[in-house]
Amino acid sequence: MRTCDIAVIGGGPAGMAAAVAAHDAGIKDILIIERDEGLGGILRQCIHNGFGLHRFGEELTGPEYADRYKKMVIEREIPYVVKTMVLDITKSDGGDHIVTAMNSESGVFHINAKAVVLAMGCRERSRGQLNIPGDRPAGVYSAGTAQRFMNINGEMPGKNVVILGSGDIGLIMARRMTLEGANVKMVCELMPYSGGLNRNIVQCLHDFNIPLKLSHTVSKIHGKERVEGVTVSEVDEHLRVIPEKSEYVECDTLLLSCGLLPENELTKSAGIPLDRITGGAVVNQNRRTEDKGVYSCGNVLHVHDLVDYVSEEAELAGRSAAEYVLAGKKEPECIKTVNVHNAGAVRYTVPQVVDIYKEPKDIKIYFRVGAVLNNATITVKCGEKTLLSKKKRKVAPGEMEFVLLTEKMLGEVDSDIIVSAEN
Repeated sequence: MRTCDIAVIGGGPAGMAAAVAAHDAGIKDILIIERDEGLGGILRQCIHNGFGLHRFGEELTGPEYADRYKKMVIEREIPYVVKTMVLDITKSDGGDHIVTAMNSESGVFHINAKAVVLAMGCRERSRGQLNIPGDRPAGVYSAGTAQRFMNINGEMPGKNVVILGSGDIGLIMARRMTLEGANVKMVCELMPYSGGLNRNIVQCLHDFNIPLKLSHTVSKIHGKERVEGVTVSEVDEHLRVIPEKSEYVECDTLLLSCGLLPENELTKSAGIPLDRITGGAVVNQNRRTEDKGVYSCGNVLHVHDLVDYVSEEAELAGRSAAEYVLAGKKEPECIKTVNVHNAGAVRYTVPQVVDIYKEPKDIKIYFRVGAVLNNATITVKCGEKTLLSKKKRKVAPGEMEFVLLTEKMLGEVDSDIIVSAEN
C-alpha cells in the first residue's frame, strides 16, 4: 500500500491548484490522481479565451490557463498519476483514508492518505435525463462532447445545428460551430432567462446574429438513422409545452447544454452528506466536508462559471488540508458552529456551515439566485442583526455572487446566518 499525506482526486484546475497550495503550505508528500490522459481537466478542450482575468490579470485560453498550473505542479515536483480511476474512499482504523484506485499498469491498488481533497469536476446532463421524445438517431450530443470532437479530435459533429440550453458551453459552441462553417439555427432556453454569462450571450450569440429563444424547448426529435429535425415549442409559466406554439426546424445535429452535475459518486459512496440544491458536499468555510480530513472544491462542490474562482476555492481547500495534516490531524479550536441559510431569491450558499474559531478569518459566502433581479438588495443577517447589506444593479442565475464576512462580523455571530437577495 502506498502512503501519502494528501491525496488529490482530480487533476483539473481545482486539483492542481489544491495540490500547489498544499505544497506551499508545507506538505511535500502529495499525490494527484487523474483519470484522463493528462492534467488539465475540461480546460484542455476549452480553446477559447476569457480565462485568468482575475487570477493572472490577463486573458488566456483554457489550455494556457491549465499549463500555468501544470508548470507549478512540475516545478514543485508534485507526483501525479494519469489514466487512473479512483473506485472508492474508505476510512482506516487509524483515522486515515484509504483510496482505492486502478489503472492498466498497476491494476487495483490502495493509497493510505491522512487527508483527501475531492476535485473530480462535473458532468453534463444527458438526453436520457431530459426525457425528450423521439427515436435515438445519430447527431444528438452534449455540448461538451461536441466541443471535444472539434477541439481535440478535429472532427465536425454536424452542419445544421439547434442548441437546447443556454449554458456557457452551449453558447461557446454556437460561436465555435459558426466559425467552422456550420449553420447554427437557434439556441432554445426553457427558462425565461439565459443560464450563461452575459458576456457569452453578447460575444457568442449577438455578434453572430444567432437567435436566442427564451421560454422554448425541444419537444421532439425527428429522424431514424440521423437527426432530420426537431420540434421547437414555447412553454408556459409552468414550463409546460404549448402545442399550438410549436414549429418544425430542420437540422442534422442537436446539442444539449442543459446544466452540469457535480461528479459525486465517490463522495456518496464514502457516506458524505450532499447538499440537495448544489449536488455537492456540505462543507464549512475551509471546504471541509462532514468527514474529518476530506475536503471538496471546484465544480464537484458546486458549479462555477469562472475557473478563476475554482482556483481560489481549491487553494483554500488545499491549504486547509495541509494545516490539518501539519497539526497532527487536528482542526483549530471551534467556539461554535452555525448553519448558513438562504432566503428570498437565493437558491443556495457555499459554505453551508460556518465554524467560529477563537481567531476568526474573513470568509466569502458564495451564492446563486433563482431569478433575474434588477436593483437587488443583498443582505446577510444573524437573527435580528444585519451584518451586511449592499445593492447590486443586476443579479442573474448564470453568474455566481459572493459576500465577504469580516473577522469583526464573525465576532458578532451568535446564531445561524441568513443570506437573502430581494428587489
